[in-house]
Amino acid sequence: MKKIMNDPNEVVQEMTEGLTAAHPDELKQLPGTMVIAKMNAPISGKVGIVSGGGSGHEPAHAGYVGEGMLDAAVAGEVFTSPTPDQIFEAIKAVDGGAGVFLVIKNYTGDVLNFEMAAELAEAEGIKVEKVVVNDDVAVDDPSSRRGIAGTIFVHKAAGAKADQGGSLQEVKAAAERAVNNMRSMGMALTPCTVPAAGSPSFQLGENEMEIGIGIHGESGIERKEITSADDIAKELTEQVLDDFDFTGEAAVMINGLGSTPEMELYIVNRKVQAILADRGITVYKTFVGEYMTSLEMTGCSVTLLKLDDELKTLLDAPAQTPAFHS
Repeated sequence: MKKIMNDPNEVVQEMTEGLTAAHPDELKQLPGTMVIAKMNAPISGKVGIVSGGGSGHEPAHAGYVGEGMLDAAVAGEVFTSPTPDQIFEAIKAVDGGAGVFLVIKNYTGDVLNFEMAAELAEAEGIKVEKVVVNDDVAVDDPSSRRGIAGTIFVHKAAGAKADQGGSLQEVKAAAERAVNNMRSMGMALTPCTVPAAGSPSFQLGENEMEIGIGIHGESGIERKEITSADDIAKELTEQVLDDFDFTGEAAVMINGLGSTPEMELYIVNRKVQAILADRGITVYKTFVGEYMTSLEMTGCSVTLLKLDDELKTLLDAPAQTPAFHS
C-alpha cells in the first residue's frame, strides 16, 4: 500500500506538528511530548478532560481537542498506547484545580498506562477520575469489549458537562451514562497497513469482508462473502439492537474507517434509518463521516446512543474542535 510520508518512524511527530500548524490559535503541542492541548488550557475551576491512544485513528483523538470536548489528547505511536509519563504531562497541563477526567478505550495498554498516569497525578494532589469505553458488541464479554467509534459520544458528553461547570463527579456520571447507553459494531472490506510494518494487518480475498473488526488492524469475528450495503447495514445494526434496548430516542453514528467514500456511508445510513424506524426508535440526531478511523481501512461501523433528556442536552451543547462542530 503506497503512503504519503517521509520517514515511517516520524509519522506521529510530523502529524502533530501539521495539526497544530493548521490550528495555531486553538491548539498547542506541549514541548517534548505528543500531547495536543487547548491553547487556553488549563482553565481555572473547570474539570479538565483528557483522552488519547495510539495514532492511526485520526481525527481521533487530537481532532476533538477544543471547546465543548477535550482539553488535551495524548498520541501514542501507531496503534500503540501512549506512555504514562506523556499522559501525566497532559493531566498536569489541563488541571485547573477542579480535577481531571480521563476517557480511556478498553484496551489493556491504554487502561494500564492511563491508570498509572492517574496514580502519578494523584500523588501530586491532582484529583483524577476516569471512564473506560467498551461499546464494541463484536466481543461477547462486556468487560472485554473494545472501545471504538462511540468514544466520540463520550468525549462530547464529558466535555459538555465540564464546560457547563459540572464537578468531577458530575462529569464522571455524564460519561458513564453515555457509555452505558451506547453500542457499536464494525466491518471491513480491506485491512490496513501500519507504516513501520509495511504489510497489511490481515488478508482478505477479493470477494471477502470481515465482520466485527477492531480499530487496530485486528481481524474480526467472522469472514464472509461481500454482500450488499443494505445487508451490511442490517447485520451491523441488528447486532447492536440485539444487545441493548434502544426504544425511545437515539443518536446514530455511521463511521468510516479511513477509505470509505461518504457516498457509501450515506447508503449504509439510509438502511440504518429504515431499520430504526421499523423498530419504533426515533432518531434525534445523525452523524455520518470519519470520526474514529483505522489508517486506510475500507469499512464502517454503526453506533447507537440511547438518549435521555440530559444526554440530549449534552449532545446539543456547543462544541468547536477541528473534527467536530455543534
